[in-house]
Amino acid sequence: MLFSKLLLPTLKDAPKEAEVISHKLMLRAGMVRKVASGIYTWLPLGLKVLRKIENIVREEMDASGAQEVLMPMVQPKELWNETNRWEKMGPELLRIKDRHERDFCLGPTHEEVITDLIRNNVKSYKELPLNIYQIQTKFRDEVRPRYGVMRGREFLMKDSYSFNIDEACLQSTYLTMRNTYKNILERIGLDYKIVAADSGAIGGDTSEEFHVLAETGEDTIAISSESEFAINTELLLKEGEDISSLEGKPSPDGKGTIQIKKGIEVGHIFQLGKVYAEDMKANVLNNEGKASTLHMGCYGVGVSRLVAAAIEQNNDDKGIIWPHSISPFDINIIAIGYEKDQQIAEASIKLYKDLQEMGYEVLLDDRKDGYGTKMKDSELIGIPLNIVIGKQYIETNEVELKSRSGDSSLNDISNLKTILDFFK
Repeated sequence: MLFSKLLLPTLKDAPKEAEVISHKLMLRAGMVRKVASGIYTWLPLGLKVLRKIENIVREEMDASGAQEVLMPMVQPKELWNETNRWEKMGPELLRIKDRHERDFCLGPTHEEVITDLIRNNVKSYKELPLNIYQIQTKFRDEVRPRYGVMRGREFLMKDSYSFNIDEACLQSTYLTMRNTYKNILERIGLDYKIVAADSGAIGGDTSEEFHVLAETGEDTIAISSESEFAINTELLLKEGEDISSLEGKPSPDGKGTIQIKKGIEVGHIFQLGKVYAEDMKANVLNNEGKASTLHMGCYGVGVSRLVAAAIEQNNDDKGIIWPHSISPFDINIIAIGYEKDQQIAEASIKLYKDLQEMGYEVLLDDRKDGYGTKMKDSELIGIPLNIVIGKQYIETNEVELKSRSGDSSLNDISNLKTILDFFK
């Protein structure tokens, strides 16, 4: 992609409404633009990152044996009445009417729709277990949307639902999904904790949240300094514990001491049991030929929220520092004198094509701006590696390789593959 052709409206300063680092940088880097409160348009740069995260999620879900579907965002009231959630969800559920005055809602989640699908199409225990997922837009009418896409009203989510013949089968699927979520976050390159959590409006007996650790997180979690023990302090508050008294105390598992951290919830997994299946009469015939109520699990990942969480954990005073796995481009060629010097222009284009053939996603900064402006923009949008081509190339056939972390060196362009391997 040529920089001059890319829709990338960068900003020198973030709007006053932007409170957290990710919101500020996503606006400044031209990744998103606000349409209404909690509703955003994703611009090309932001969409590239969003799609990379989406692809990682999809690859790991497919590897787990889950099957992808696409359910409607608009859902009929009748299904929500079966679980008594039409009223229970309150104003967060955006209710609408069609031209015939029939009631619908914009889906904040899809337990009712998927349970209806399974009860009408799966009849025998021999067809189980099933784990069905989708990556789709959700809408929750948050009372106070904030922090950009981190707490928006419209967002992209991966939600999946498992159907099992008994509790043991549900437990097995739950553990598979737990490991799948770990794989997703580790592939992206995020520091996270798995946290015992409150099941909230979704329901069920057991649930865990996946939190990306960041000072701007809305949740407060208690974690062990030496083990994987972690719990959302919401659970502790329900039991009347004083959070401030926990700091430095021995961890309940006997390993290390308790530390209080802030986290961004990016995933939540639930063992629902029979909660929805009983209400919606979702049964199959068991091995004795008798009707057996299904055991369900549900598993959500905030795909768009992961973009913001990654920025919260990877930034400096210059801008975003993308993990390589989700960077919108691998390499930015900064051509100094592109419009004035044909030799530089031709060399830049050849380098651009060679790198693409090697499998890299490349941005070529062909603008008339000087080195300072081009480098500041590249640092703002977080490209992992810059290749600067200018006078040095004409004189010695050398280019400067400069990583986003600040490492740099002059290198003969003929040794490019070896050089790039080093910078990985």
